[in-house]
Amino acid sequence: MDNKMQIKILKWAFPFVALALGVFGFMGINAIAQEAQEKNEVDTRPVVTVESVAVNSHQVIINSYGEVQPLESTLLAAQVSGEVTSWHPNFIAGGVVAKNETLFTIEKDNYEAAVLQAEADLTRAKAALIEEKAYAQVAADEAKRFPNKKHTDLFLRKPQVLSAQASVKSAQAALKRANRDLDNCEVKAPYDALIVSRNIGVGQFVTMGSQVAELNNIETAEITLPIAGFDSVFLPKRVKGITATIVTKGLNSFTRQGAIDRDLGVVDSATRMSSLVVRINDPYGLKSDLPPIKFGSYVQVNFKGAVLSSIYKLPQALVNNKMVWVVNDKQELEARKVTVIREEGEFFYVSDGLNSDDRLVLTLPEYPQKGMQVKIAGLKTDSQSVDTPEPQQL
Repeated sequence: MDNKMQIKILKWAFPFVALALGVFGFMGINAIAQEAQEKNEVDTRPVVTVESVAVNSHQVIINSYGEVQPLESTLLAAQVSGEVTSWHPNFIAGGVVAKNETLFTIEKDNYEAAVLQAEADLTRAKAALIEEKAYAQVAADEAKRFPNKKHTDLFLRKPQVLSAQASVKSAQAALKRANRDLDNCEVKAPYDALIVSRNIGVGQFVTMGSQVAELNNIETAEITLPIAGFDSVFLPKRVKGITATIVTKGLNSFTRQGAIDRDLGVVDSATRMSSLVVRINDPYGLKSDLPPIKFGSYVQVNFKGAVLSSIYKLPQALVNNKMVWVVNDKQELEARKVTVIREEGEFFYVSDGLNSDDRLVLTLPEYPQKGMQVKIAGLKTDSQSVDTPEPQQL
């Protein structure tokens, strides 16, 4: 083949070769561009953390505060008059005495003499009664000898015997009073007591009825607890006997156990609060090793209220204007309005607005919107399953 023929063939084939090269080049460039585009695609959905919620029951714990007060306080008075001869070493302000311990003693001489006088009067009255009974017996024998003669009660000495019997009873009463006055010369503690104040000293003359001291009963203490309206709806129907935990504050904080004794039965007109009374046995720990809880202490009291059923427990930070966010089955944000029935500590207790196993959003995007597509942390894109933590027990 000569050169002219070769040149003609080349001229004829060149356009087709160029076209084929262009097509293959375009296809290669397009493939490279698509591969680069696929590599540069980024999932822009915000990542959120979720946790499944579960319905549960909740034991309401009611908290309140009150001041520890004695069950009773007594203004002690002398029941006899006389000079104070001695007093108990603990009969001072702040002292503690046991029940029936002698607090102080009044001079007894006059009252011992009164007892002797009353005993003598009783003996004399008994002697007179014996004498009158003897006269009555003589009169009865005389009446038997003369049965047909009318005999009056005066003749039979019945009034005289009755008068003598009355004299004996009067003398017995006088002796009893004299012994009582003698016993009252030793003034005893009516109960285990804390001495608040003492107004007498040795050598001082006290008169009957004069106030000599103030005592507080330390066998039992009481705490009056105000109960707010939002707590009162969670009180059990019967509160008497419910165990209460008393917590003191400060560096040496400790707890003691008590029990609700009664409901005062009224609502304060100023605060609209009702009140419960809690009792503590042996508040000063005289009969046990428990730490003393002093009168006047301001303490916290906790006790169990009603039990709430079908409740969801949510952190307060997740509830905003009674709204929470959940992720639905389409991986979209969904706002839910919830009904908060109680707040305790850092948690809200919700009765309505959620369903069991709803995926509650714990970490929201910066600007959450209804229907926003999100990606759940731990979601496996190949199986569309979620590695979520254990459901929150509510």
